[in-house]
Amino acid sequence: MSRSLIKSIAFIVSLTLAALSLPGCSLMLSSASEQLAGSLESGILNQTDPATVASGLPSYLLLLDGLLHDKPDDAALLRAAADLNSAYAGQFVSDPERRKRLSAKALGYAQRALCVEQRRACQLRDMPFADFEALLGTLDRDDVPAYFSLGAAWAGWIQARSDDWNAVAQLARVAALMRRLVALDETYQQGNAHLYLGVMASLVPPAMGGKPELARQHFERAIALSQGRNLIAKVYFARYYARLMFQRELHDRLLREVLATDAAVEDLTLSNTLAQIQARELLASGDDYF
Repeated sequence: MSRSLIKSIAFIVSLTLAALSLPGCSLMLSSASEQLAGSLESGILNQTDPATVASGLPSYLLLLDGLLHDKPDDAALLRAAADLNSAYAGQFVSDPERRKRLSAKALGYAQRALCVEQRRACQLRDMPFADFEALLGTLDRDDVPAYFSLGAAWAGWIQARSDDWNAVAQLARVAALMRRLVALDETYQQGNAHLYLGVMASLVPPAMGGKPELARQHFERAIALSQGRNLIAKVYFARYYARLMFQRELHDRLLREVLATDAAVEDLTLSNTLAQIQARELLASGDDYF
């Protein structure tokens, strides 16, 4: 669960409260909305029960849809909707068809958000690759949040369609986008762009064009950028690199480190709790895999 996703939820709540304001009460409600937004952000990021979050998030999906019905060109709302739908689909939805629907919705919102703010990016997914790379070359650090939202939603859309080679072929564009974001600001969201690059470089063995050692560098860099506090980086390192390379010792060491680490880290508790659940599952299936 990314920090930007939680900020998106907080922003939505702020907008809802603001919409209810009456003449003469705006200052009081503004203060209340700021306090609630901060409390909501902190509460979700530091939640130790993922099931509670999973059951509560759909309400915000519906709220966003309603707000966007009235403000279809609000870039901030569109990005919030993209982040929330993408994160919910990727973390909490197991049904393949639901995941496809939600990931398509997330990607559509992310594309619309960029198009509202940058007309040149409206056809980003369909433009020739050379033009796509040229556009990426014009980005600066201020563009990182918006383009990261697009890249994350795009990767989730592809993952939900991993049996569709036309979808999988778009990984090259997502990889190019994430490489550009790393060059602009590799620290953004605990270095999570490195995690995307690590996963993409380790999807296939070296004989089929995979680049596992490059993947290892990205995973190790993500771990370093978070000072080992972002436990999902070690889980992905084990799942995508250690298993690909049949390195059982590395696999088990990383996962045991995850389980031995206190998940309660400010703003990472929920993500770390989910990482520990995955670590237990991977360790339990290790004998069958190796």
